[in-house]
Amino acid sequence: MSFITLTKENIDKEHICCAFSDKKSKEGYEAKKHYLREQIEKGYVFTKLDERAKVFIEYCPCEVAYLPIVASNFMVINCFWVSGKYKGKGYAKELLNKCIEDSKAKGKDGIVVLSSDKKRSFMSDKKFFLKYDFQICDRANPYFELLYLKLTQNPNTIIPKFKDTAKTGSCEDNGGFVVYYSNQCPYMNYYIDLQCRIAKEQGIVYEKVLIDSREKAMNNPSPFTIYSLFYKGKFITQELTAEKKFMKIIESVKG
Repeated sequence: MSFITLTKENIDKEHICCAFSDKKSKEGYEAKKHYLREQIEKGYVFTKLDERAKVFIEYCPCEVAYLPIVASNFMVINCFWVSGKYKGKGYAKELLNKCIEDSKAKGKDGIVVLSSDKKRSFMSDKKFFLKYDFQICDRANPYFELLYLKLTQNPNTIIPKFKDTAKTGSCEDNGGFVVYYSNQCPYMNYYIDLQCRIAKEQGIVYEKVLIDSREKAMNNPSPFTIYSLFYKGKFITQELTAEKKFMKIIESVKG
Protein backbone atom coordinates (compact mmCIF):
# COMPACT_ATOMS: atom_id res chain seq x y z
CA MET A 1 0.00 0.00 0.00
CA SER A 2 1.14 3.55 -0.69
CA PHE A 3 1.16 6.69 1.41
CA ILE A 4 -0.24 10.16 0.72
CA THR A 5 1.08 13.45 2.07
CA LEU A 6 -1.50 16.20 2.35
CA THR A 7 -0.97 19.41 0.40
CA LYS A 8 -2.95 22.59 -0.16
CA GLU A 9 -4.05 21.05 -3.46
CA ASN A 10 -5.38 17.71 -2.16
CA ILE A 11 -6.50 18.40 1.42
CA ASP A 12 -10.10 19.16 0.44
CA LYS A 13 -10.62 15.77 -1.18
CA GLU A 14 -8.56 13.65 1.22
CA HIS A 15 -9.79 12.51 4.64
CA ILE A 16 -7.62 13.17 7.70
CA CYS A 17 -8.01 9.75 9.33
CA CYS A 18 -9.48 10.76 12.70
CA ALA A 19 -13.28 10.85 12.97
CA PHE A 20 -13.88 10.41 9.24
CA SER A 21 -16.95 8.27 10.00
CA ASP A 22 -18.06 10.05 13.19
CA LYS A 23 -20.90 12.46 12.38
CA LYS A 24 -20.91 14.11 15.81
CA SER A 25 -17.36 15.35 15.20
CA LYS A 26 -18.18 17.11 11.92
CA GLU A 27 -17.53 20.59 13.36
CA GLY A 28 -14.23 19.51 14.88
CA TYR A 29 -13.26 17.71 11.68
CA GLU A 30 -13.63 20.93 9.69
CA ALA A 31 -11.75 22.87 12.40
CA LYS A 32 -8.87 20.37 12.15
CA LYS A 33 -8.76 20.74 8.37
CA HIS A 34 -8.66 24.52 8.72
CA TYR A 35 -5.81 24.15 11.22
CA LEU A 36 -3.93 21.89 8.78
CA ARG A 37 -4.38 24.26 5.84
CA GLU A 38 -2.72 27.02 7.83
CA GLN A 39 0.07 24.84 9.21
CA ILE A 40 1.01 23.11 5.93
CA GLU A 41 2.18 26.48 4.63
CA LYS A 42 4.57 26.65 7.60
CA GLY A 43 6.14 23.24 7.00
CA TYR A 44 3.63 20.95 8.73
CA VAL A 45 3.54 17.40 7.32
CA PHE A 46 0.60 15.00 7.44
CA THR A 47 1.31 11.62 5.82
CA LYS A 48 -1.23 8.80 5.82
CA LEU A 49 -1.84 5.38 4.38
CA ASP A 50 -3.81 5.52 1.13
CA GLU A 51 -6.74 3.71 2.73
CA ARG A 52 -9.85 4.66 4.68
CA ALA A 53 -7.97 3.99 7.91
CA LYS A 54 -6.41 5.60 10.97
CA VAL A 55 -2.80 5.14 9.93
CA PHE A 56 -0.87 8.40 9.86
CA ILE A 57 1.86 10.63 11.24
CA GLU A 58 1.88 14.41 11.74
CA TYR A 59 5.06 16.37 12.33
CA CYS A 60 6.46 19.87 11.93
CA PRO A 61 9.48 22.05 12.72
CA CYS A 62 9.70 22.91 16.41
CA GLU A 63 9.62 26.58 15.50
CA VAL A 64 5.93 26.29 14.52
CA ALA A 65 4.83 23.45 16.80
CA TYR A 66 2.06 23.88 19.37
CA LEU A 67 4.25 22.40 22.09
CA PRO A 68 5.79 24.36 25.02
CA ILE A 69 9.37 23.17 24.59
CA VAL A 70 12.77 24.57 23.75
CA ALA A 71 14.17 22.50 20.89
CA SER A 72 15.88 24.64 18.28
CA ASN A 73 16.19 22.99 14.84
CA PHE A 74 14.31 19.85 15.89
CA MET A 75 11.31 18.24 14.22
CA VAL A 76 8.27 17.59 16.44
CA ILE A 77 5.99 14.57 16.05
CA ASN A 78 2.50 15.82 16.91
CA CYS A 79 0.29 12.82 16.31
CA PHE A 80 1.14 9.25 15.33
CA TRP A 81 -1.49 6.55 15.04
CA VAL A 82 -1.77 3.05 13.61
CA SER A 83 -5.02 1.38 14.61
CA GLY A 84 -7.12 -1.75 14.24
CA LYS A 85 -6.27 -4.36 11.62
CA TYR A 86 -3.33 -2.25 10.42
CA LYS A 87 -1.29 -2.89 13.55
CA GLY A 88 1.64 -5.29 13.30
CA LYS A 89 2.20 -4.75 9.59
CA GLY A 90 5.21 -2.45 9.83
CA TYR A 91 3.32 0.77 9.03
CA ALA A 92 4.40 2.53 12.23
CA LYS A 93 8.07 1.84 11.50
CA GLU A 94 7.63 2.97 7.91
CA LEU A 95 5.94 6.22 8.91
CA LEU A 96 8.59 6.95 11.53
CA ASN A 97 11.32 6.30 8.96
CA LYS A 98 9.65 8.76 6.60
CA CYS A 99 9.77 11.38 9.35
CA ILE A 100 13.42 10.59 10.10
CA GLU A 101 14.51 10.77 6.46
CA ASP A 102 12.56 13.98 5.86
CA SER A 103 14.07 15.53 8.99
CA LYS A 104 17.57 14.62 7.85
CA ALA A 105 16.91 16.02 4.37
CA LYS A 106 15.76 19.29 5.95
CA GLY A 107 18.91 19.52 8.07
CA LYS A 108 17.26 18.97 11.44
CA ASP A 109 19.41 18.10 14.46
CA GLY A 110 16.83 15.64 15.72
CA ILE A 111 13.22 14.71 16.44
CA VAL A 112 11.17 15.12 19.62
CA VAL A 113 7.88 13.60 20.70
CA LEU A 114 5.67 14.13 23.74
CA SER A 115 4.93 10.96 25.68
CA SER A 116 4.19 9.85 29.25
CA ASP A 117 5.43 7.60 32.03
CA LYS A 118 3.19 4.75 30.84
CA LYS A 119 0.76 4.11 28.00
CA ARG A 120 -2.05 6.66 28.22
CA SER A 121 -5.01 7.57 26.02
CA PHE A 122 -4.38 10.10 23.26
CA MET A 123 -0.61 9.95 23.81
CA SER A 124 2.26 8.30 21.97
CA ASP A 125 3.53 5.12 23.61
CA LYS A 126 7.12 5.70 24.67
CA LYS A 127 7.98 1.99 24.38
CA PHE A 128 7.75 2.24 20.60
CA PHE A 129 10.11 5.22 20.44
CA LEU A 130 12.62 3.79 22.92
CA LYS A 131 12.80 0.75 20.64
CA TYR A 132 14.07 3.04 17.88
CA ASP A 133 16.74 4.77 19.98
CA PHE A 134 14.77 7.75 21.30
CA GLN A 135 15.79 8.86 24.79
CA ILE A 136 13.96 10.63 27.60
CA CYS A 137 15.32 14.17 27.87
CA ASP A 138 12.88 15.92 30.22
CA ARG A 139 9.82 15.42 32.44
CA ALA A 140 6.86 17.57 33.48
CA ASN A 141 4.25 17.09 36.19
CA PRO A 142 2.38 14.94 36.70
CA TYR A 143 3.50 12.28 34.17
CA PHE A 144 4.60 13.87 30.89
CA GLU A 145 7.91 12.90 29.29
CA LEU A 146 9.78 14.42 26.37
CA LEU A 147 11.68 11.99 24.13
CA TYR A 148 14.24 12.85 21.50
CA LEU A 149 16.29 11.25 18.75
CA LYS A 150 19.52 12.96 17.76
CA LEU A 151 20.18 12.88 14.01
CA THR A 152 23.55 14.62 13.75
CA GLN A 153 26.91 14.58 15.48
CA ASN A 154 26.82 18.33 15.97
CA PRO A 155 28.45 18.89 19.41
CA ASN A 156 26.58 22.18 19.77
CA THR A 157 23.15 20.58 19.62
CA ILE A 158 21.12 21.64 22.66
CA ILE A 159 19.10 18.84 24.25
CA PRO A 160 15.35 19.66 24.07
CA LYS A 161 13.46 20.52 27.25
CA PHE A 162 10.03 21.64 28.44
CA LYS A 163 9.46 25.29 29.20
CA ASP A 164 9.38 25.80 32.96
CA THR A 165 5.82 27.17 32.81
CA ALA A 166 4.59 23.81 31.48
CA LYS A 167 6.29 21.67 34.12
CA THR A 168 4.37 22.47 37.30
CA GLY A 169 1.02 20.84 36.52
CA SER A 170 -0.84 23.90 37.74
CA CYS A 171 -2.59 27.02 36.49
CA GLU A 172 -4.50 29.95 37.96
CA ASP A 173 -7.37 28.83 40.19
CA ASN A 174 -10.72 29.97 38.72
CA GLY A 175 -12.77 28.11 41.33
CA GLY A 176 -13.75 25.30 38.96
CA PHE A 177 -12.72 23.64 35.72
CA VAL A 178 -10.63 25.20 32.99
CA VAL A 179 -9.73 23.34 29.82
CA TYR A 180 -6.91 24.33 27.50
CA TYR A 181 -7.43 22.87 24.03
CA SER A 182 -6.64 23.32 20.35
CA ASN A 183 -8.06 22.24 17.01
CA GLN A 184 -5.33 19.66 16.53
CA CYS A 185 -7.91 16.96 17.25
CA PRO A 186 -11.36 16.75 15.56
CA TYR A 187 -13.03 15.40 18.71
CA MET A 188 -12.46 18.53 20.79
CA ASN A 189 -15.52 20.66 20.01
CA TYR A 190 -18.12 17.97 20.62
CA TYR A 191 -16.76 16.62 23.90
CA ILE A 192 -15.75 19.96 25.38
CA ASP A 193 -19.23 21.37 24.70
CA LEU A 194 -20.64 18.22 26.35
CA GLN A 195 -18.45 18.68 29.43
CA CYS A 196 -19.32 22.37 29.64
CA ARG A 197 -23.03 21.55 29.67
CA ILE A 198 -22.62 18.87 32.36
CA ALA A 199 -20.51 21.15 34.55
CA LYS A 200 -23.07 23.95 34.35
CA GLU A 201 -25.84 21.49 35.27
CA GLN A 202 -23.76 20.62 38.34
CA GLY A 203 -23.24 24.27 39.20
CA ILE A 204 -19.50 24.14 38.49
CA VAL A 205 -17.47 26.71 36.59
CA TYR A 206 -16.17 25.39 33.25
CA GLU A 207 -13.89 27.78 31.38
CA LYS A 208 -12.70 27.08 27.82
CA VAL A 209 -9.34 28.38 26.57
CA LEU A 210 -8.71 27.81 22.86
CA ILE A 211 -5.04 27.56 21.92
CA ASP A 212 -5.10 29.05 18.44
CA SER A 213 -1.55 30.35 18.12
CA ARG A 214 1.98 29.20 18.79
CA GLU A 215 2.38 31.98 21.34
CA LYS A 216 -0.53 30.62 23.40
CA ALA A 217 0.82 27.07 23.06
CA MET A 218 4.25 28.13 24.29
CA ASN A 219 2.69 29.63 27.41
CA ASN A 220 0.33 26.73 28.09
CA PRO A 221 0.45 25.40 31.69
CA SER A 222 0.56 21.82 30.39
CA PRO A 223 2.71 20.17 27.70
CA PHE A 224 -0.40 18.60 26.15
CA THR A 225 -1.91 21.41 24.08
CA ILE A 226 -4.54 19.21 22.44
CA TYR A 227 -6.56 18.93 25.67
CA SER A 228 -5.62 19.55 29.30
CA LEU A 229 -8.25 19.75 32.04
CA PHE A 230 -7.59 21.55 35.35
CA TYR A 231 -9.71 21.90 38.47
CA LYS A 232 -9.08 24.74 40.92
CA GLY A 233 -5.65 25.21 39.39
CA LYS A 234 -4.59 21.57 39.55
CA PHE A 235 -4.04 19.38 36.48
CA ILE A 236 -6.62 16.59 36.24
CA THR A 237 -6.18 14.76 32.92
CA GLN A 238 -5.15 14.89 29.28
CA GLU A 239 -7.72 12.21 28.41
CA LEU A 240 -10.75 13.56 26.58
CA THR A 241 -13.71 12.09 28.44
CA ALA A 242 -17.37 11.48 27.59
CA GLU A 243 -20.29 11.87 30.00
CA LYS A 244 -19.76 8.92 32.37
CA LYS A 245 -16.05 9.49 32.90
CA PHE A 246 -16.51 13.22 33.27
CA MET A 247 -19.15 12.66 35.94
CA LYS A 248 -16.66 10.45 37.79
CA ILE A 249 -14.14 13.29 37.63
CA ILE A 250 -16.74 15.67 39.07
CA GLU A 251 -17.52 13.21 41.87
CA SER A 252 -13.81 12.82 42.67
CA VAL A 253 -13.05 16.55 42.82
CA LYS A 254 -16.13 17.25 44.92
CA GLY A 255 -14.78 14.64 47.32
